Amino acid sequence: MQMHATRAQTAVVALGGNALAPAGERSSIHDQFRHARESLGPIVDLAHDGWNVCVVHGNGPQVGDELVRNESARQEASPLPLGVLVAATAGWIGYMVQQSIENALRRADSIRDVATIITQVEVRADDPALSNPTKFIGQALLEERADELRREGHIVKLDGRGNLRRVVGSPAPQAIHELSIIRGLVEQGTIVIACGGGGAPIYDDPVKGWEGIDAVVDKDLAAAVLARDLGASLLLILTDVDAVYADWGTPEQRPLARLSADEAERMDRAGAFGEGSMAPKIRAAIDFARRTGGRAIITELSRGREAVRGEAGTTITAEKA
Repeated sequence: MQMHATRAQTAVVALGGNALAPAGERSSIHDQFRHARESLGPIVDLAHDGWNVCVVHGNGPQVGDELVRNESARQEASPLPLGVLVAATAGWIGYMVQQSIENALRRADSIRDVATIITQVEVRADDPALSNPTKFIGQALLEERADELRREGHIVKLDGRGNLRRVVGSPAPQAIHELSIIRGLVEQGTIVIACGGGGAPIYDDPVKGWEGIDAVVDKDLAAAVLARDLGASLLLILTDVDAVYADWGTPEQRPLARLSADEAERMDRAGAFGEGSMAPKIRAAIDFARRTGGRAIITELSRGREAVRGEAGTTITAEKA
């Protein structure tokens, strides 16, 4: 029996891929299932508190592993394009998250349904990010393989640690292609896992129609677009730090309980946030708050429920400070 909750408030929860495969840990699939079971408390809490919930998850570690598998087997099996790998990881990570949420709800005698939607995210074919790739993916490469990839038309650069790695474009998400399906499920009370890994990017070709593209979409930005278009009142970005900090990395660093969108934007323009870590989350929160008037919260995984109650994390709103 499905619980109908059409009048419930909607929350979109952005869950980092490292929640299932923590940095520095070589996680087996069994480890990732265990982490999934351990990490979903805030999501189940929201469901228990009567929210409609849509979950967006990252896939950075997992898609990197898929690229390694492609590399290792390229002589025996034709490598898969990046967009297909994003969709593939969205499927099996969604399976883990869905099963873990279902088991938690079952233990609580909840009648909520859970569903995973493999999601396509519309981007612009002329997005400048596609001609200026900056997003590192996959593992470190040997010089010989890096040269092969360059000859195949891929771009390889040195990352911050001096490792040769492939880089791809990360275009801005414009729309969620399966929005009407996701909305219908969410409005009837189903907990939906969508936009896995940021969603598989597609563009509208004037001749072929919808076509995939060899790129990745930032999952926090995709979550903000999804939250905006679902009419969500809350965007909860769960990461590995408890809050947004001022003067991060210095003896004066301090957590910020609240920020206006204007304050957050000024800090971002001043370079206060890490480009590959906190900055995309801040930009997603700013965009959501300004477009909807809702609140965006950034906090660590274990403090999700406290953050929703205003007791943890950093809340970003469109209200003037």
